Amino acid sequence: MVTFAKKGMVATSQPLAAEAGIEILKKGGNAIDAAIATAACLTVVEPTSNGIGSDAFALVWVKDKLHGLNASGKSPKSISIEAVKEKGYEEMPKYGWTPVTVPGAVGAWVELSKKFGRLPLTEVLKPAIEYAGKGFPISPVLGKMWSRATENFKKNLVGDEFQYWFETFAPNGKAPKIGEVWSSQGHANTLREIAETNGESFYRGSLATKMASFSKKYGGYMMEEDLASFKPEWVNPIKVNYRGYDVWEIPPNGQGLVALLALNTLKNFDLKNDNEVERYHKQIESIKLAFSDGLKYITEEQKMSVSVEELLSEQYAKSRAEQIGQTALTPAPGNPPKGGTVYLATADEEGNMVSFIQSNYMGFGSGIVIPETGISMQNRGHNFSLDPEHENHLEGNKRTYHTIIPGFLTKDDKAVGPFGVMGGFMQPQGHLQVMINTIDNRLNPQAALDGPRWQWMKGKKIKVEPQFPLHIAQELERRGHEVEIALDNTSFGRGQIIWRDANTGVLAGGTEFRTDGVVAVW
Repeated sequence: MVTFAKKGMVATSQPLAAEAGIEILKKGGNAIDAAIATAACLTVVEPTSNGIGSDAFALVWVKDKLHGLNASGKSPKSISIEAVKEKGYEEMPKYGWTPVTVPGAVGAWVELSKKFGRLPLTEVLKPAIEYAGKGFPISPVLGKMWSRATENFKKNLVGDEFQYWFETFAPNGKAPKIGEVWSSQGHANTLREIAETNGESFYRGSLATKMASFSKKYGGYMMEEDLASFKPEWVNPIKVNYRGYDVWEIPPNGQGLVALLALNTLKNFDLKNDNEVERYHKQIESIKLAFSDGLKYITEEQKMSVSVEELLSEQYAKSRAEQIGQTALTPAPGNPPKGGTVYLATADEEGNMVSFIQSNYMGFGSGIVIPETGISMQNRGHNFSLDPEHENHLEGNKRTYHTIIPGFLTKDDKAVGPFGVMGGFMQPQGHLQVMINTIDNRLNPQAALDGPRWQWMKGKKIKVEPQFPLHIAQELERRGHEVEIALDNTSFGRGQIIWRDANTGVLAGGTEFRTDGVVAVW
C-alpha cells in the first residue's frame, strides 16, 4: 500500500535505517541530514550490500535545482594491466585487494553535510554508532542474503587476508540467524572517528593508515596517497524527456545512461496502443540495445570516445528504434553479473529531496575487512577490462564503469521526486520498468514497484519473476526470446520511490516486497 505523509519521509531497504533518518528530521535536520544518517546506518544494518568501504552517488533537489554528486573512488595509482597479469590473472578478480578501489561513501557523507546539511556529523551518525555498538536483530531478507554470502565466501576466500571478514561477519564460521542480535564494536568505533574528524581520519588520518598498511601487507596497490587525494565530484545530472517528464541520472562513469538510452528509444513508440506482449517486447529490445552501447562506451566520461550528447540525440534514438522488429534480436554485449546495493530516498517539508545509492558491489564486496575497524572494502575494480583496447580498460587513477545509479523525476521544472532500484546490472532495467509503470501505466509509487519484472541476461535470454504473467512469457518465447522463470525474486532489484504532489506538498512513498524495506514517515 502506498504511504502518505506531509512533514518528512525516508524510504529504504531496512526499517531501522529508515527510522534513523526520521529521527534526524525530528531533531531539526533536513532531507540531506536524513539521507546521511540513513546511509551510515545501512552500513551497519545491511552489510550484505554496502559498508563503510563503499562508493556512493547522489541526486539532491534543493531550492528548485537538482545537484549531482559522484563519490566513486578511483583505482590505485600504482595498478596497471601489466601488474595484474603478472599475478596470473586473465581478467580482474572478484575478491582480495586487486579489485579494491578507493572508497567514496564516507566522502559523500562529508560533502553532502558540508554543502547542504544542517546538523553536525557527530549528531547525524549517532543512530548508526548506537546500532553498531549495541546491536540489532537480523531481519528476514538480510538473514537469507548473509547466510548465502557466508557459504559463498567459505568456498572462495582462501588466504590470511580474509580472516578478518569471517571474524567480523561470521564468527565461529556462521552467519547470524534471522532474529539474532549482531553487533560490531569495530564499526561503532570507526563511525565515531569519522564523525568526530569530519571524515579526515578516513582519508588522511589513522583510519587511512590502517587501510594502506593492510593493503601493503597483502600485496594490494592502495596507498595512503590514493586515499588522501580522493575528493567527491559535483556533476551536472543528465536527462531525457519521456512523454513530458524529465528523467534524470548521474552521468558516466555510472550506468544511468543505459536507462536513458532505453527510454529515449522507447519514446519513438506509442505504447498506449500496443497490447501487453508488444509493450514488454519493445522494452526488452530497447534495454538490450542500450546495454550494447553502455557496455561498449561507458567509463570515465572524459575518456569516452563518444559523447553522452551524441548517444542521447533524437536522431540516434530513432535509428535504434528502427532496429526493433517483431522478434528478439541478439545484441553485442557480454553477460551482466549480479550485484548488491542499498538505495534510499528522503524528503522534508521544505521541499528538499535526496536520491542516494551506496554499494560494496556483489554483496559484501572484496572480502577484505580492515582489522578491528569493521571497514569492508568494495571490489568495484572487478568491472575494469584487462583488454587495453576496451574503453573501460584498467589504468591507475581511473574510475571504472559503475553499476549504482540514483534516479530523479521532474515535470515542468518541478520536482516529482527520487527513485531507485538496487541490484548490479538490473538497476537500469529496474529504472526503465518503474518509469514505464509510473508514466505510461500511471501507477502509484507502491504499485509501480510491485509490478512483475523481467531481466535481460545476455543474447536473447531473459529471466522473469515467478509472478510474471505466464501467457505473456509464452508469447515472448514465440517471438524468439529465451524465457526462464526464476525461482525467487532476489535478482530483480529492490527499489524505493518518493513522489511529491506539486500542489499540496503531500509525499507519497513506496518500497517493495523484494526487500525488508519500509517507508518511514513524520
